[in-house]
Amino acid sequence: MNAENNTIDKLGWITISNGQVLMTRSVNKDSFYIPGGKRDPGETDHQALEREVFEETSVSLLKDSIEYFETFLSPADGKPNTNVSIKAYFAEYEGVLKPSSEIEELKWVSFEDRGLCSEASRKIVEALESKGLLN
Repeated sequence: MNAENNTIDKLGWITISNGQVLMTRSVNKDSFYIPGGKRDPGETDHQALEREVFEETSVSLLKDSIEYFETFLSPADGKPNTNVSIKAYFAEYEGVLKPSSEIEELKWVSFEDRGLCSEASRKIVEALESKGLLN
């Protein structure tokens, strides 16, 4: 991959409650991001999404509820000449949401709060709002 076409491939989990979407903020970061992350070698999208969501939020996704939403491309935060591609999925979950691993904070974000998010996560919030899914 050359520097002009360096893209980080990620998966993202969308869960909405009361017209707000769940976001995470990593330790020592300012921006909020959609929960999720990168695949480990040999993982399917669903396997990676389930693992990453559990690692970040302590909840388990209900496998039969995972549904593709859209793929979002934007510049990666703090990484010059690098883009991030997030393949976003809706899914129901079981368990109690709480930050874990490298996550410092979970936050329910409304459309008006989108400025707290990374560029890629802002695009997700805007897409959800355009479909009437957020307040």
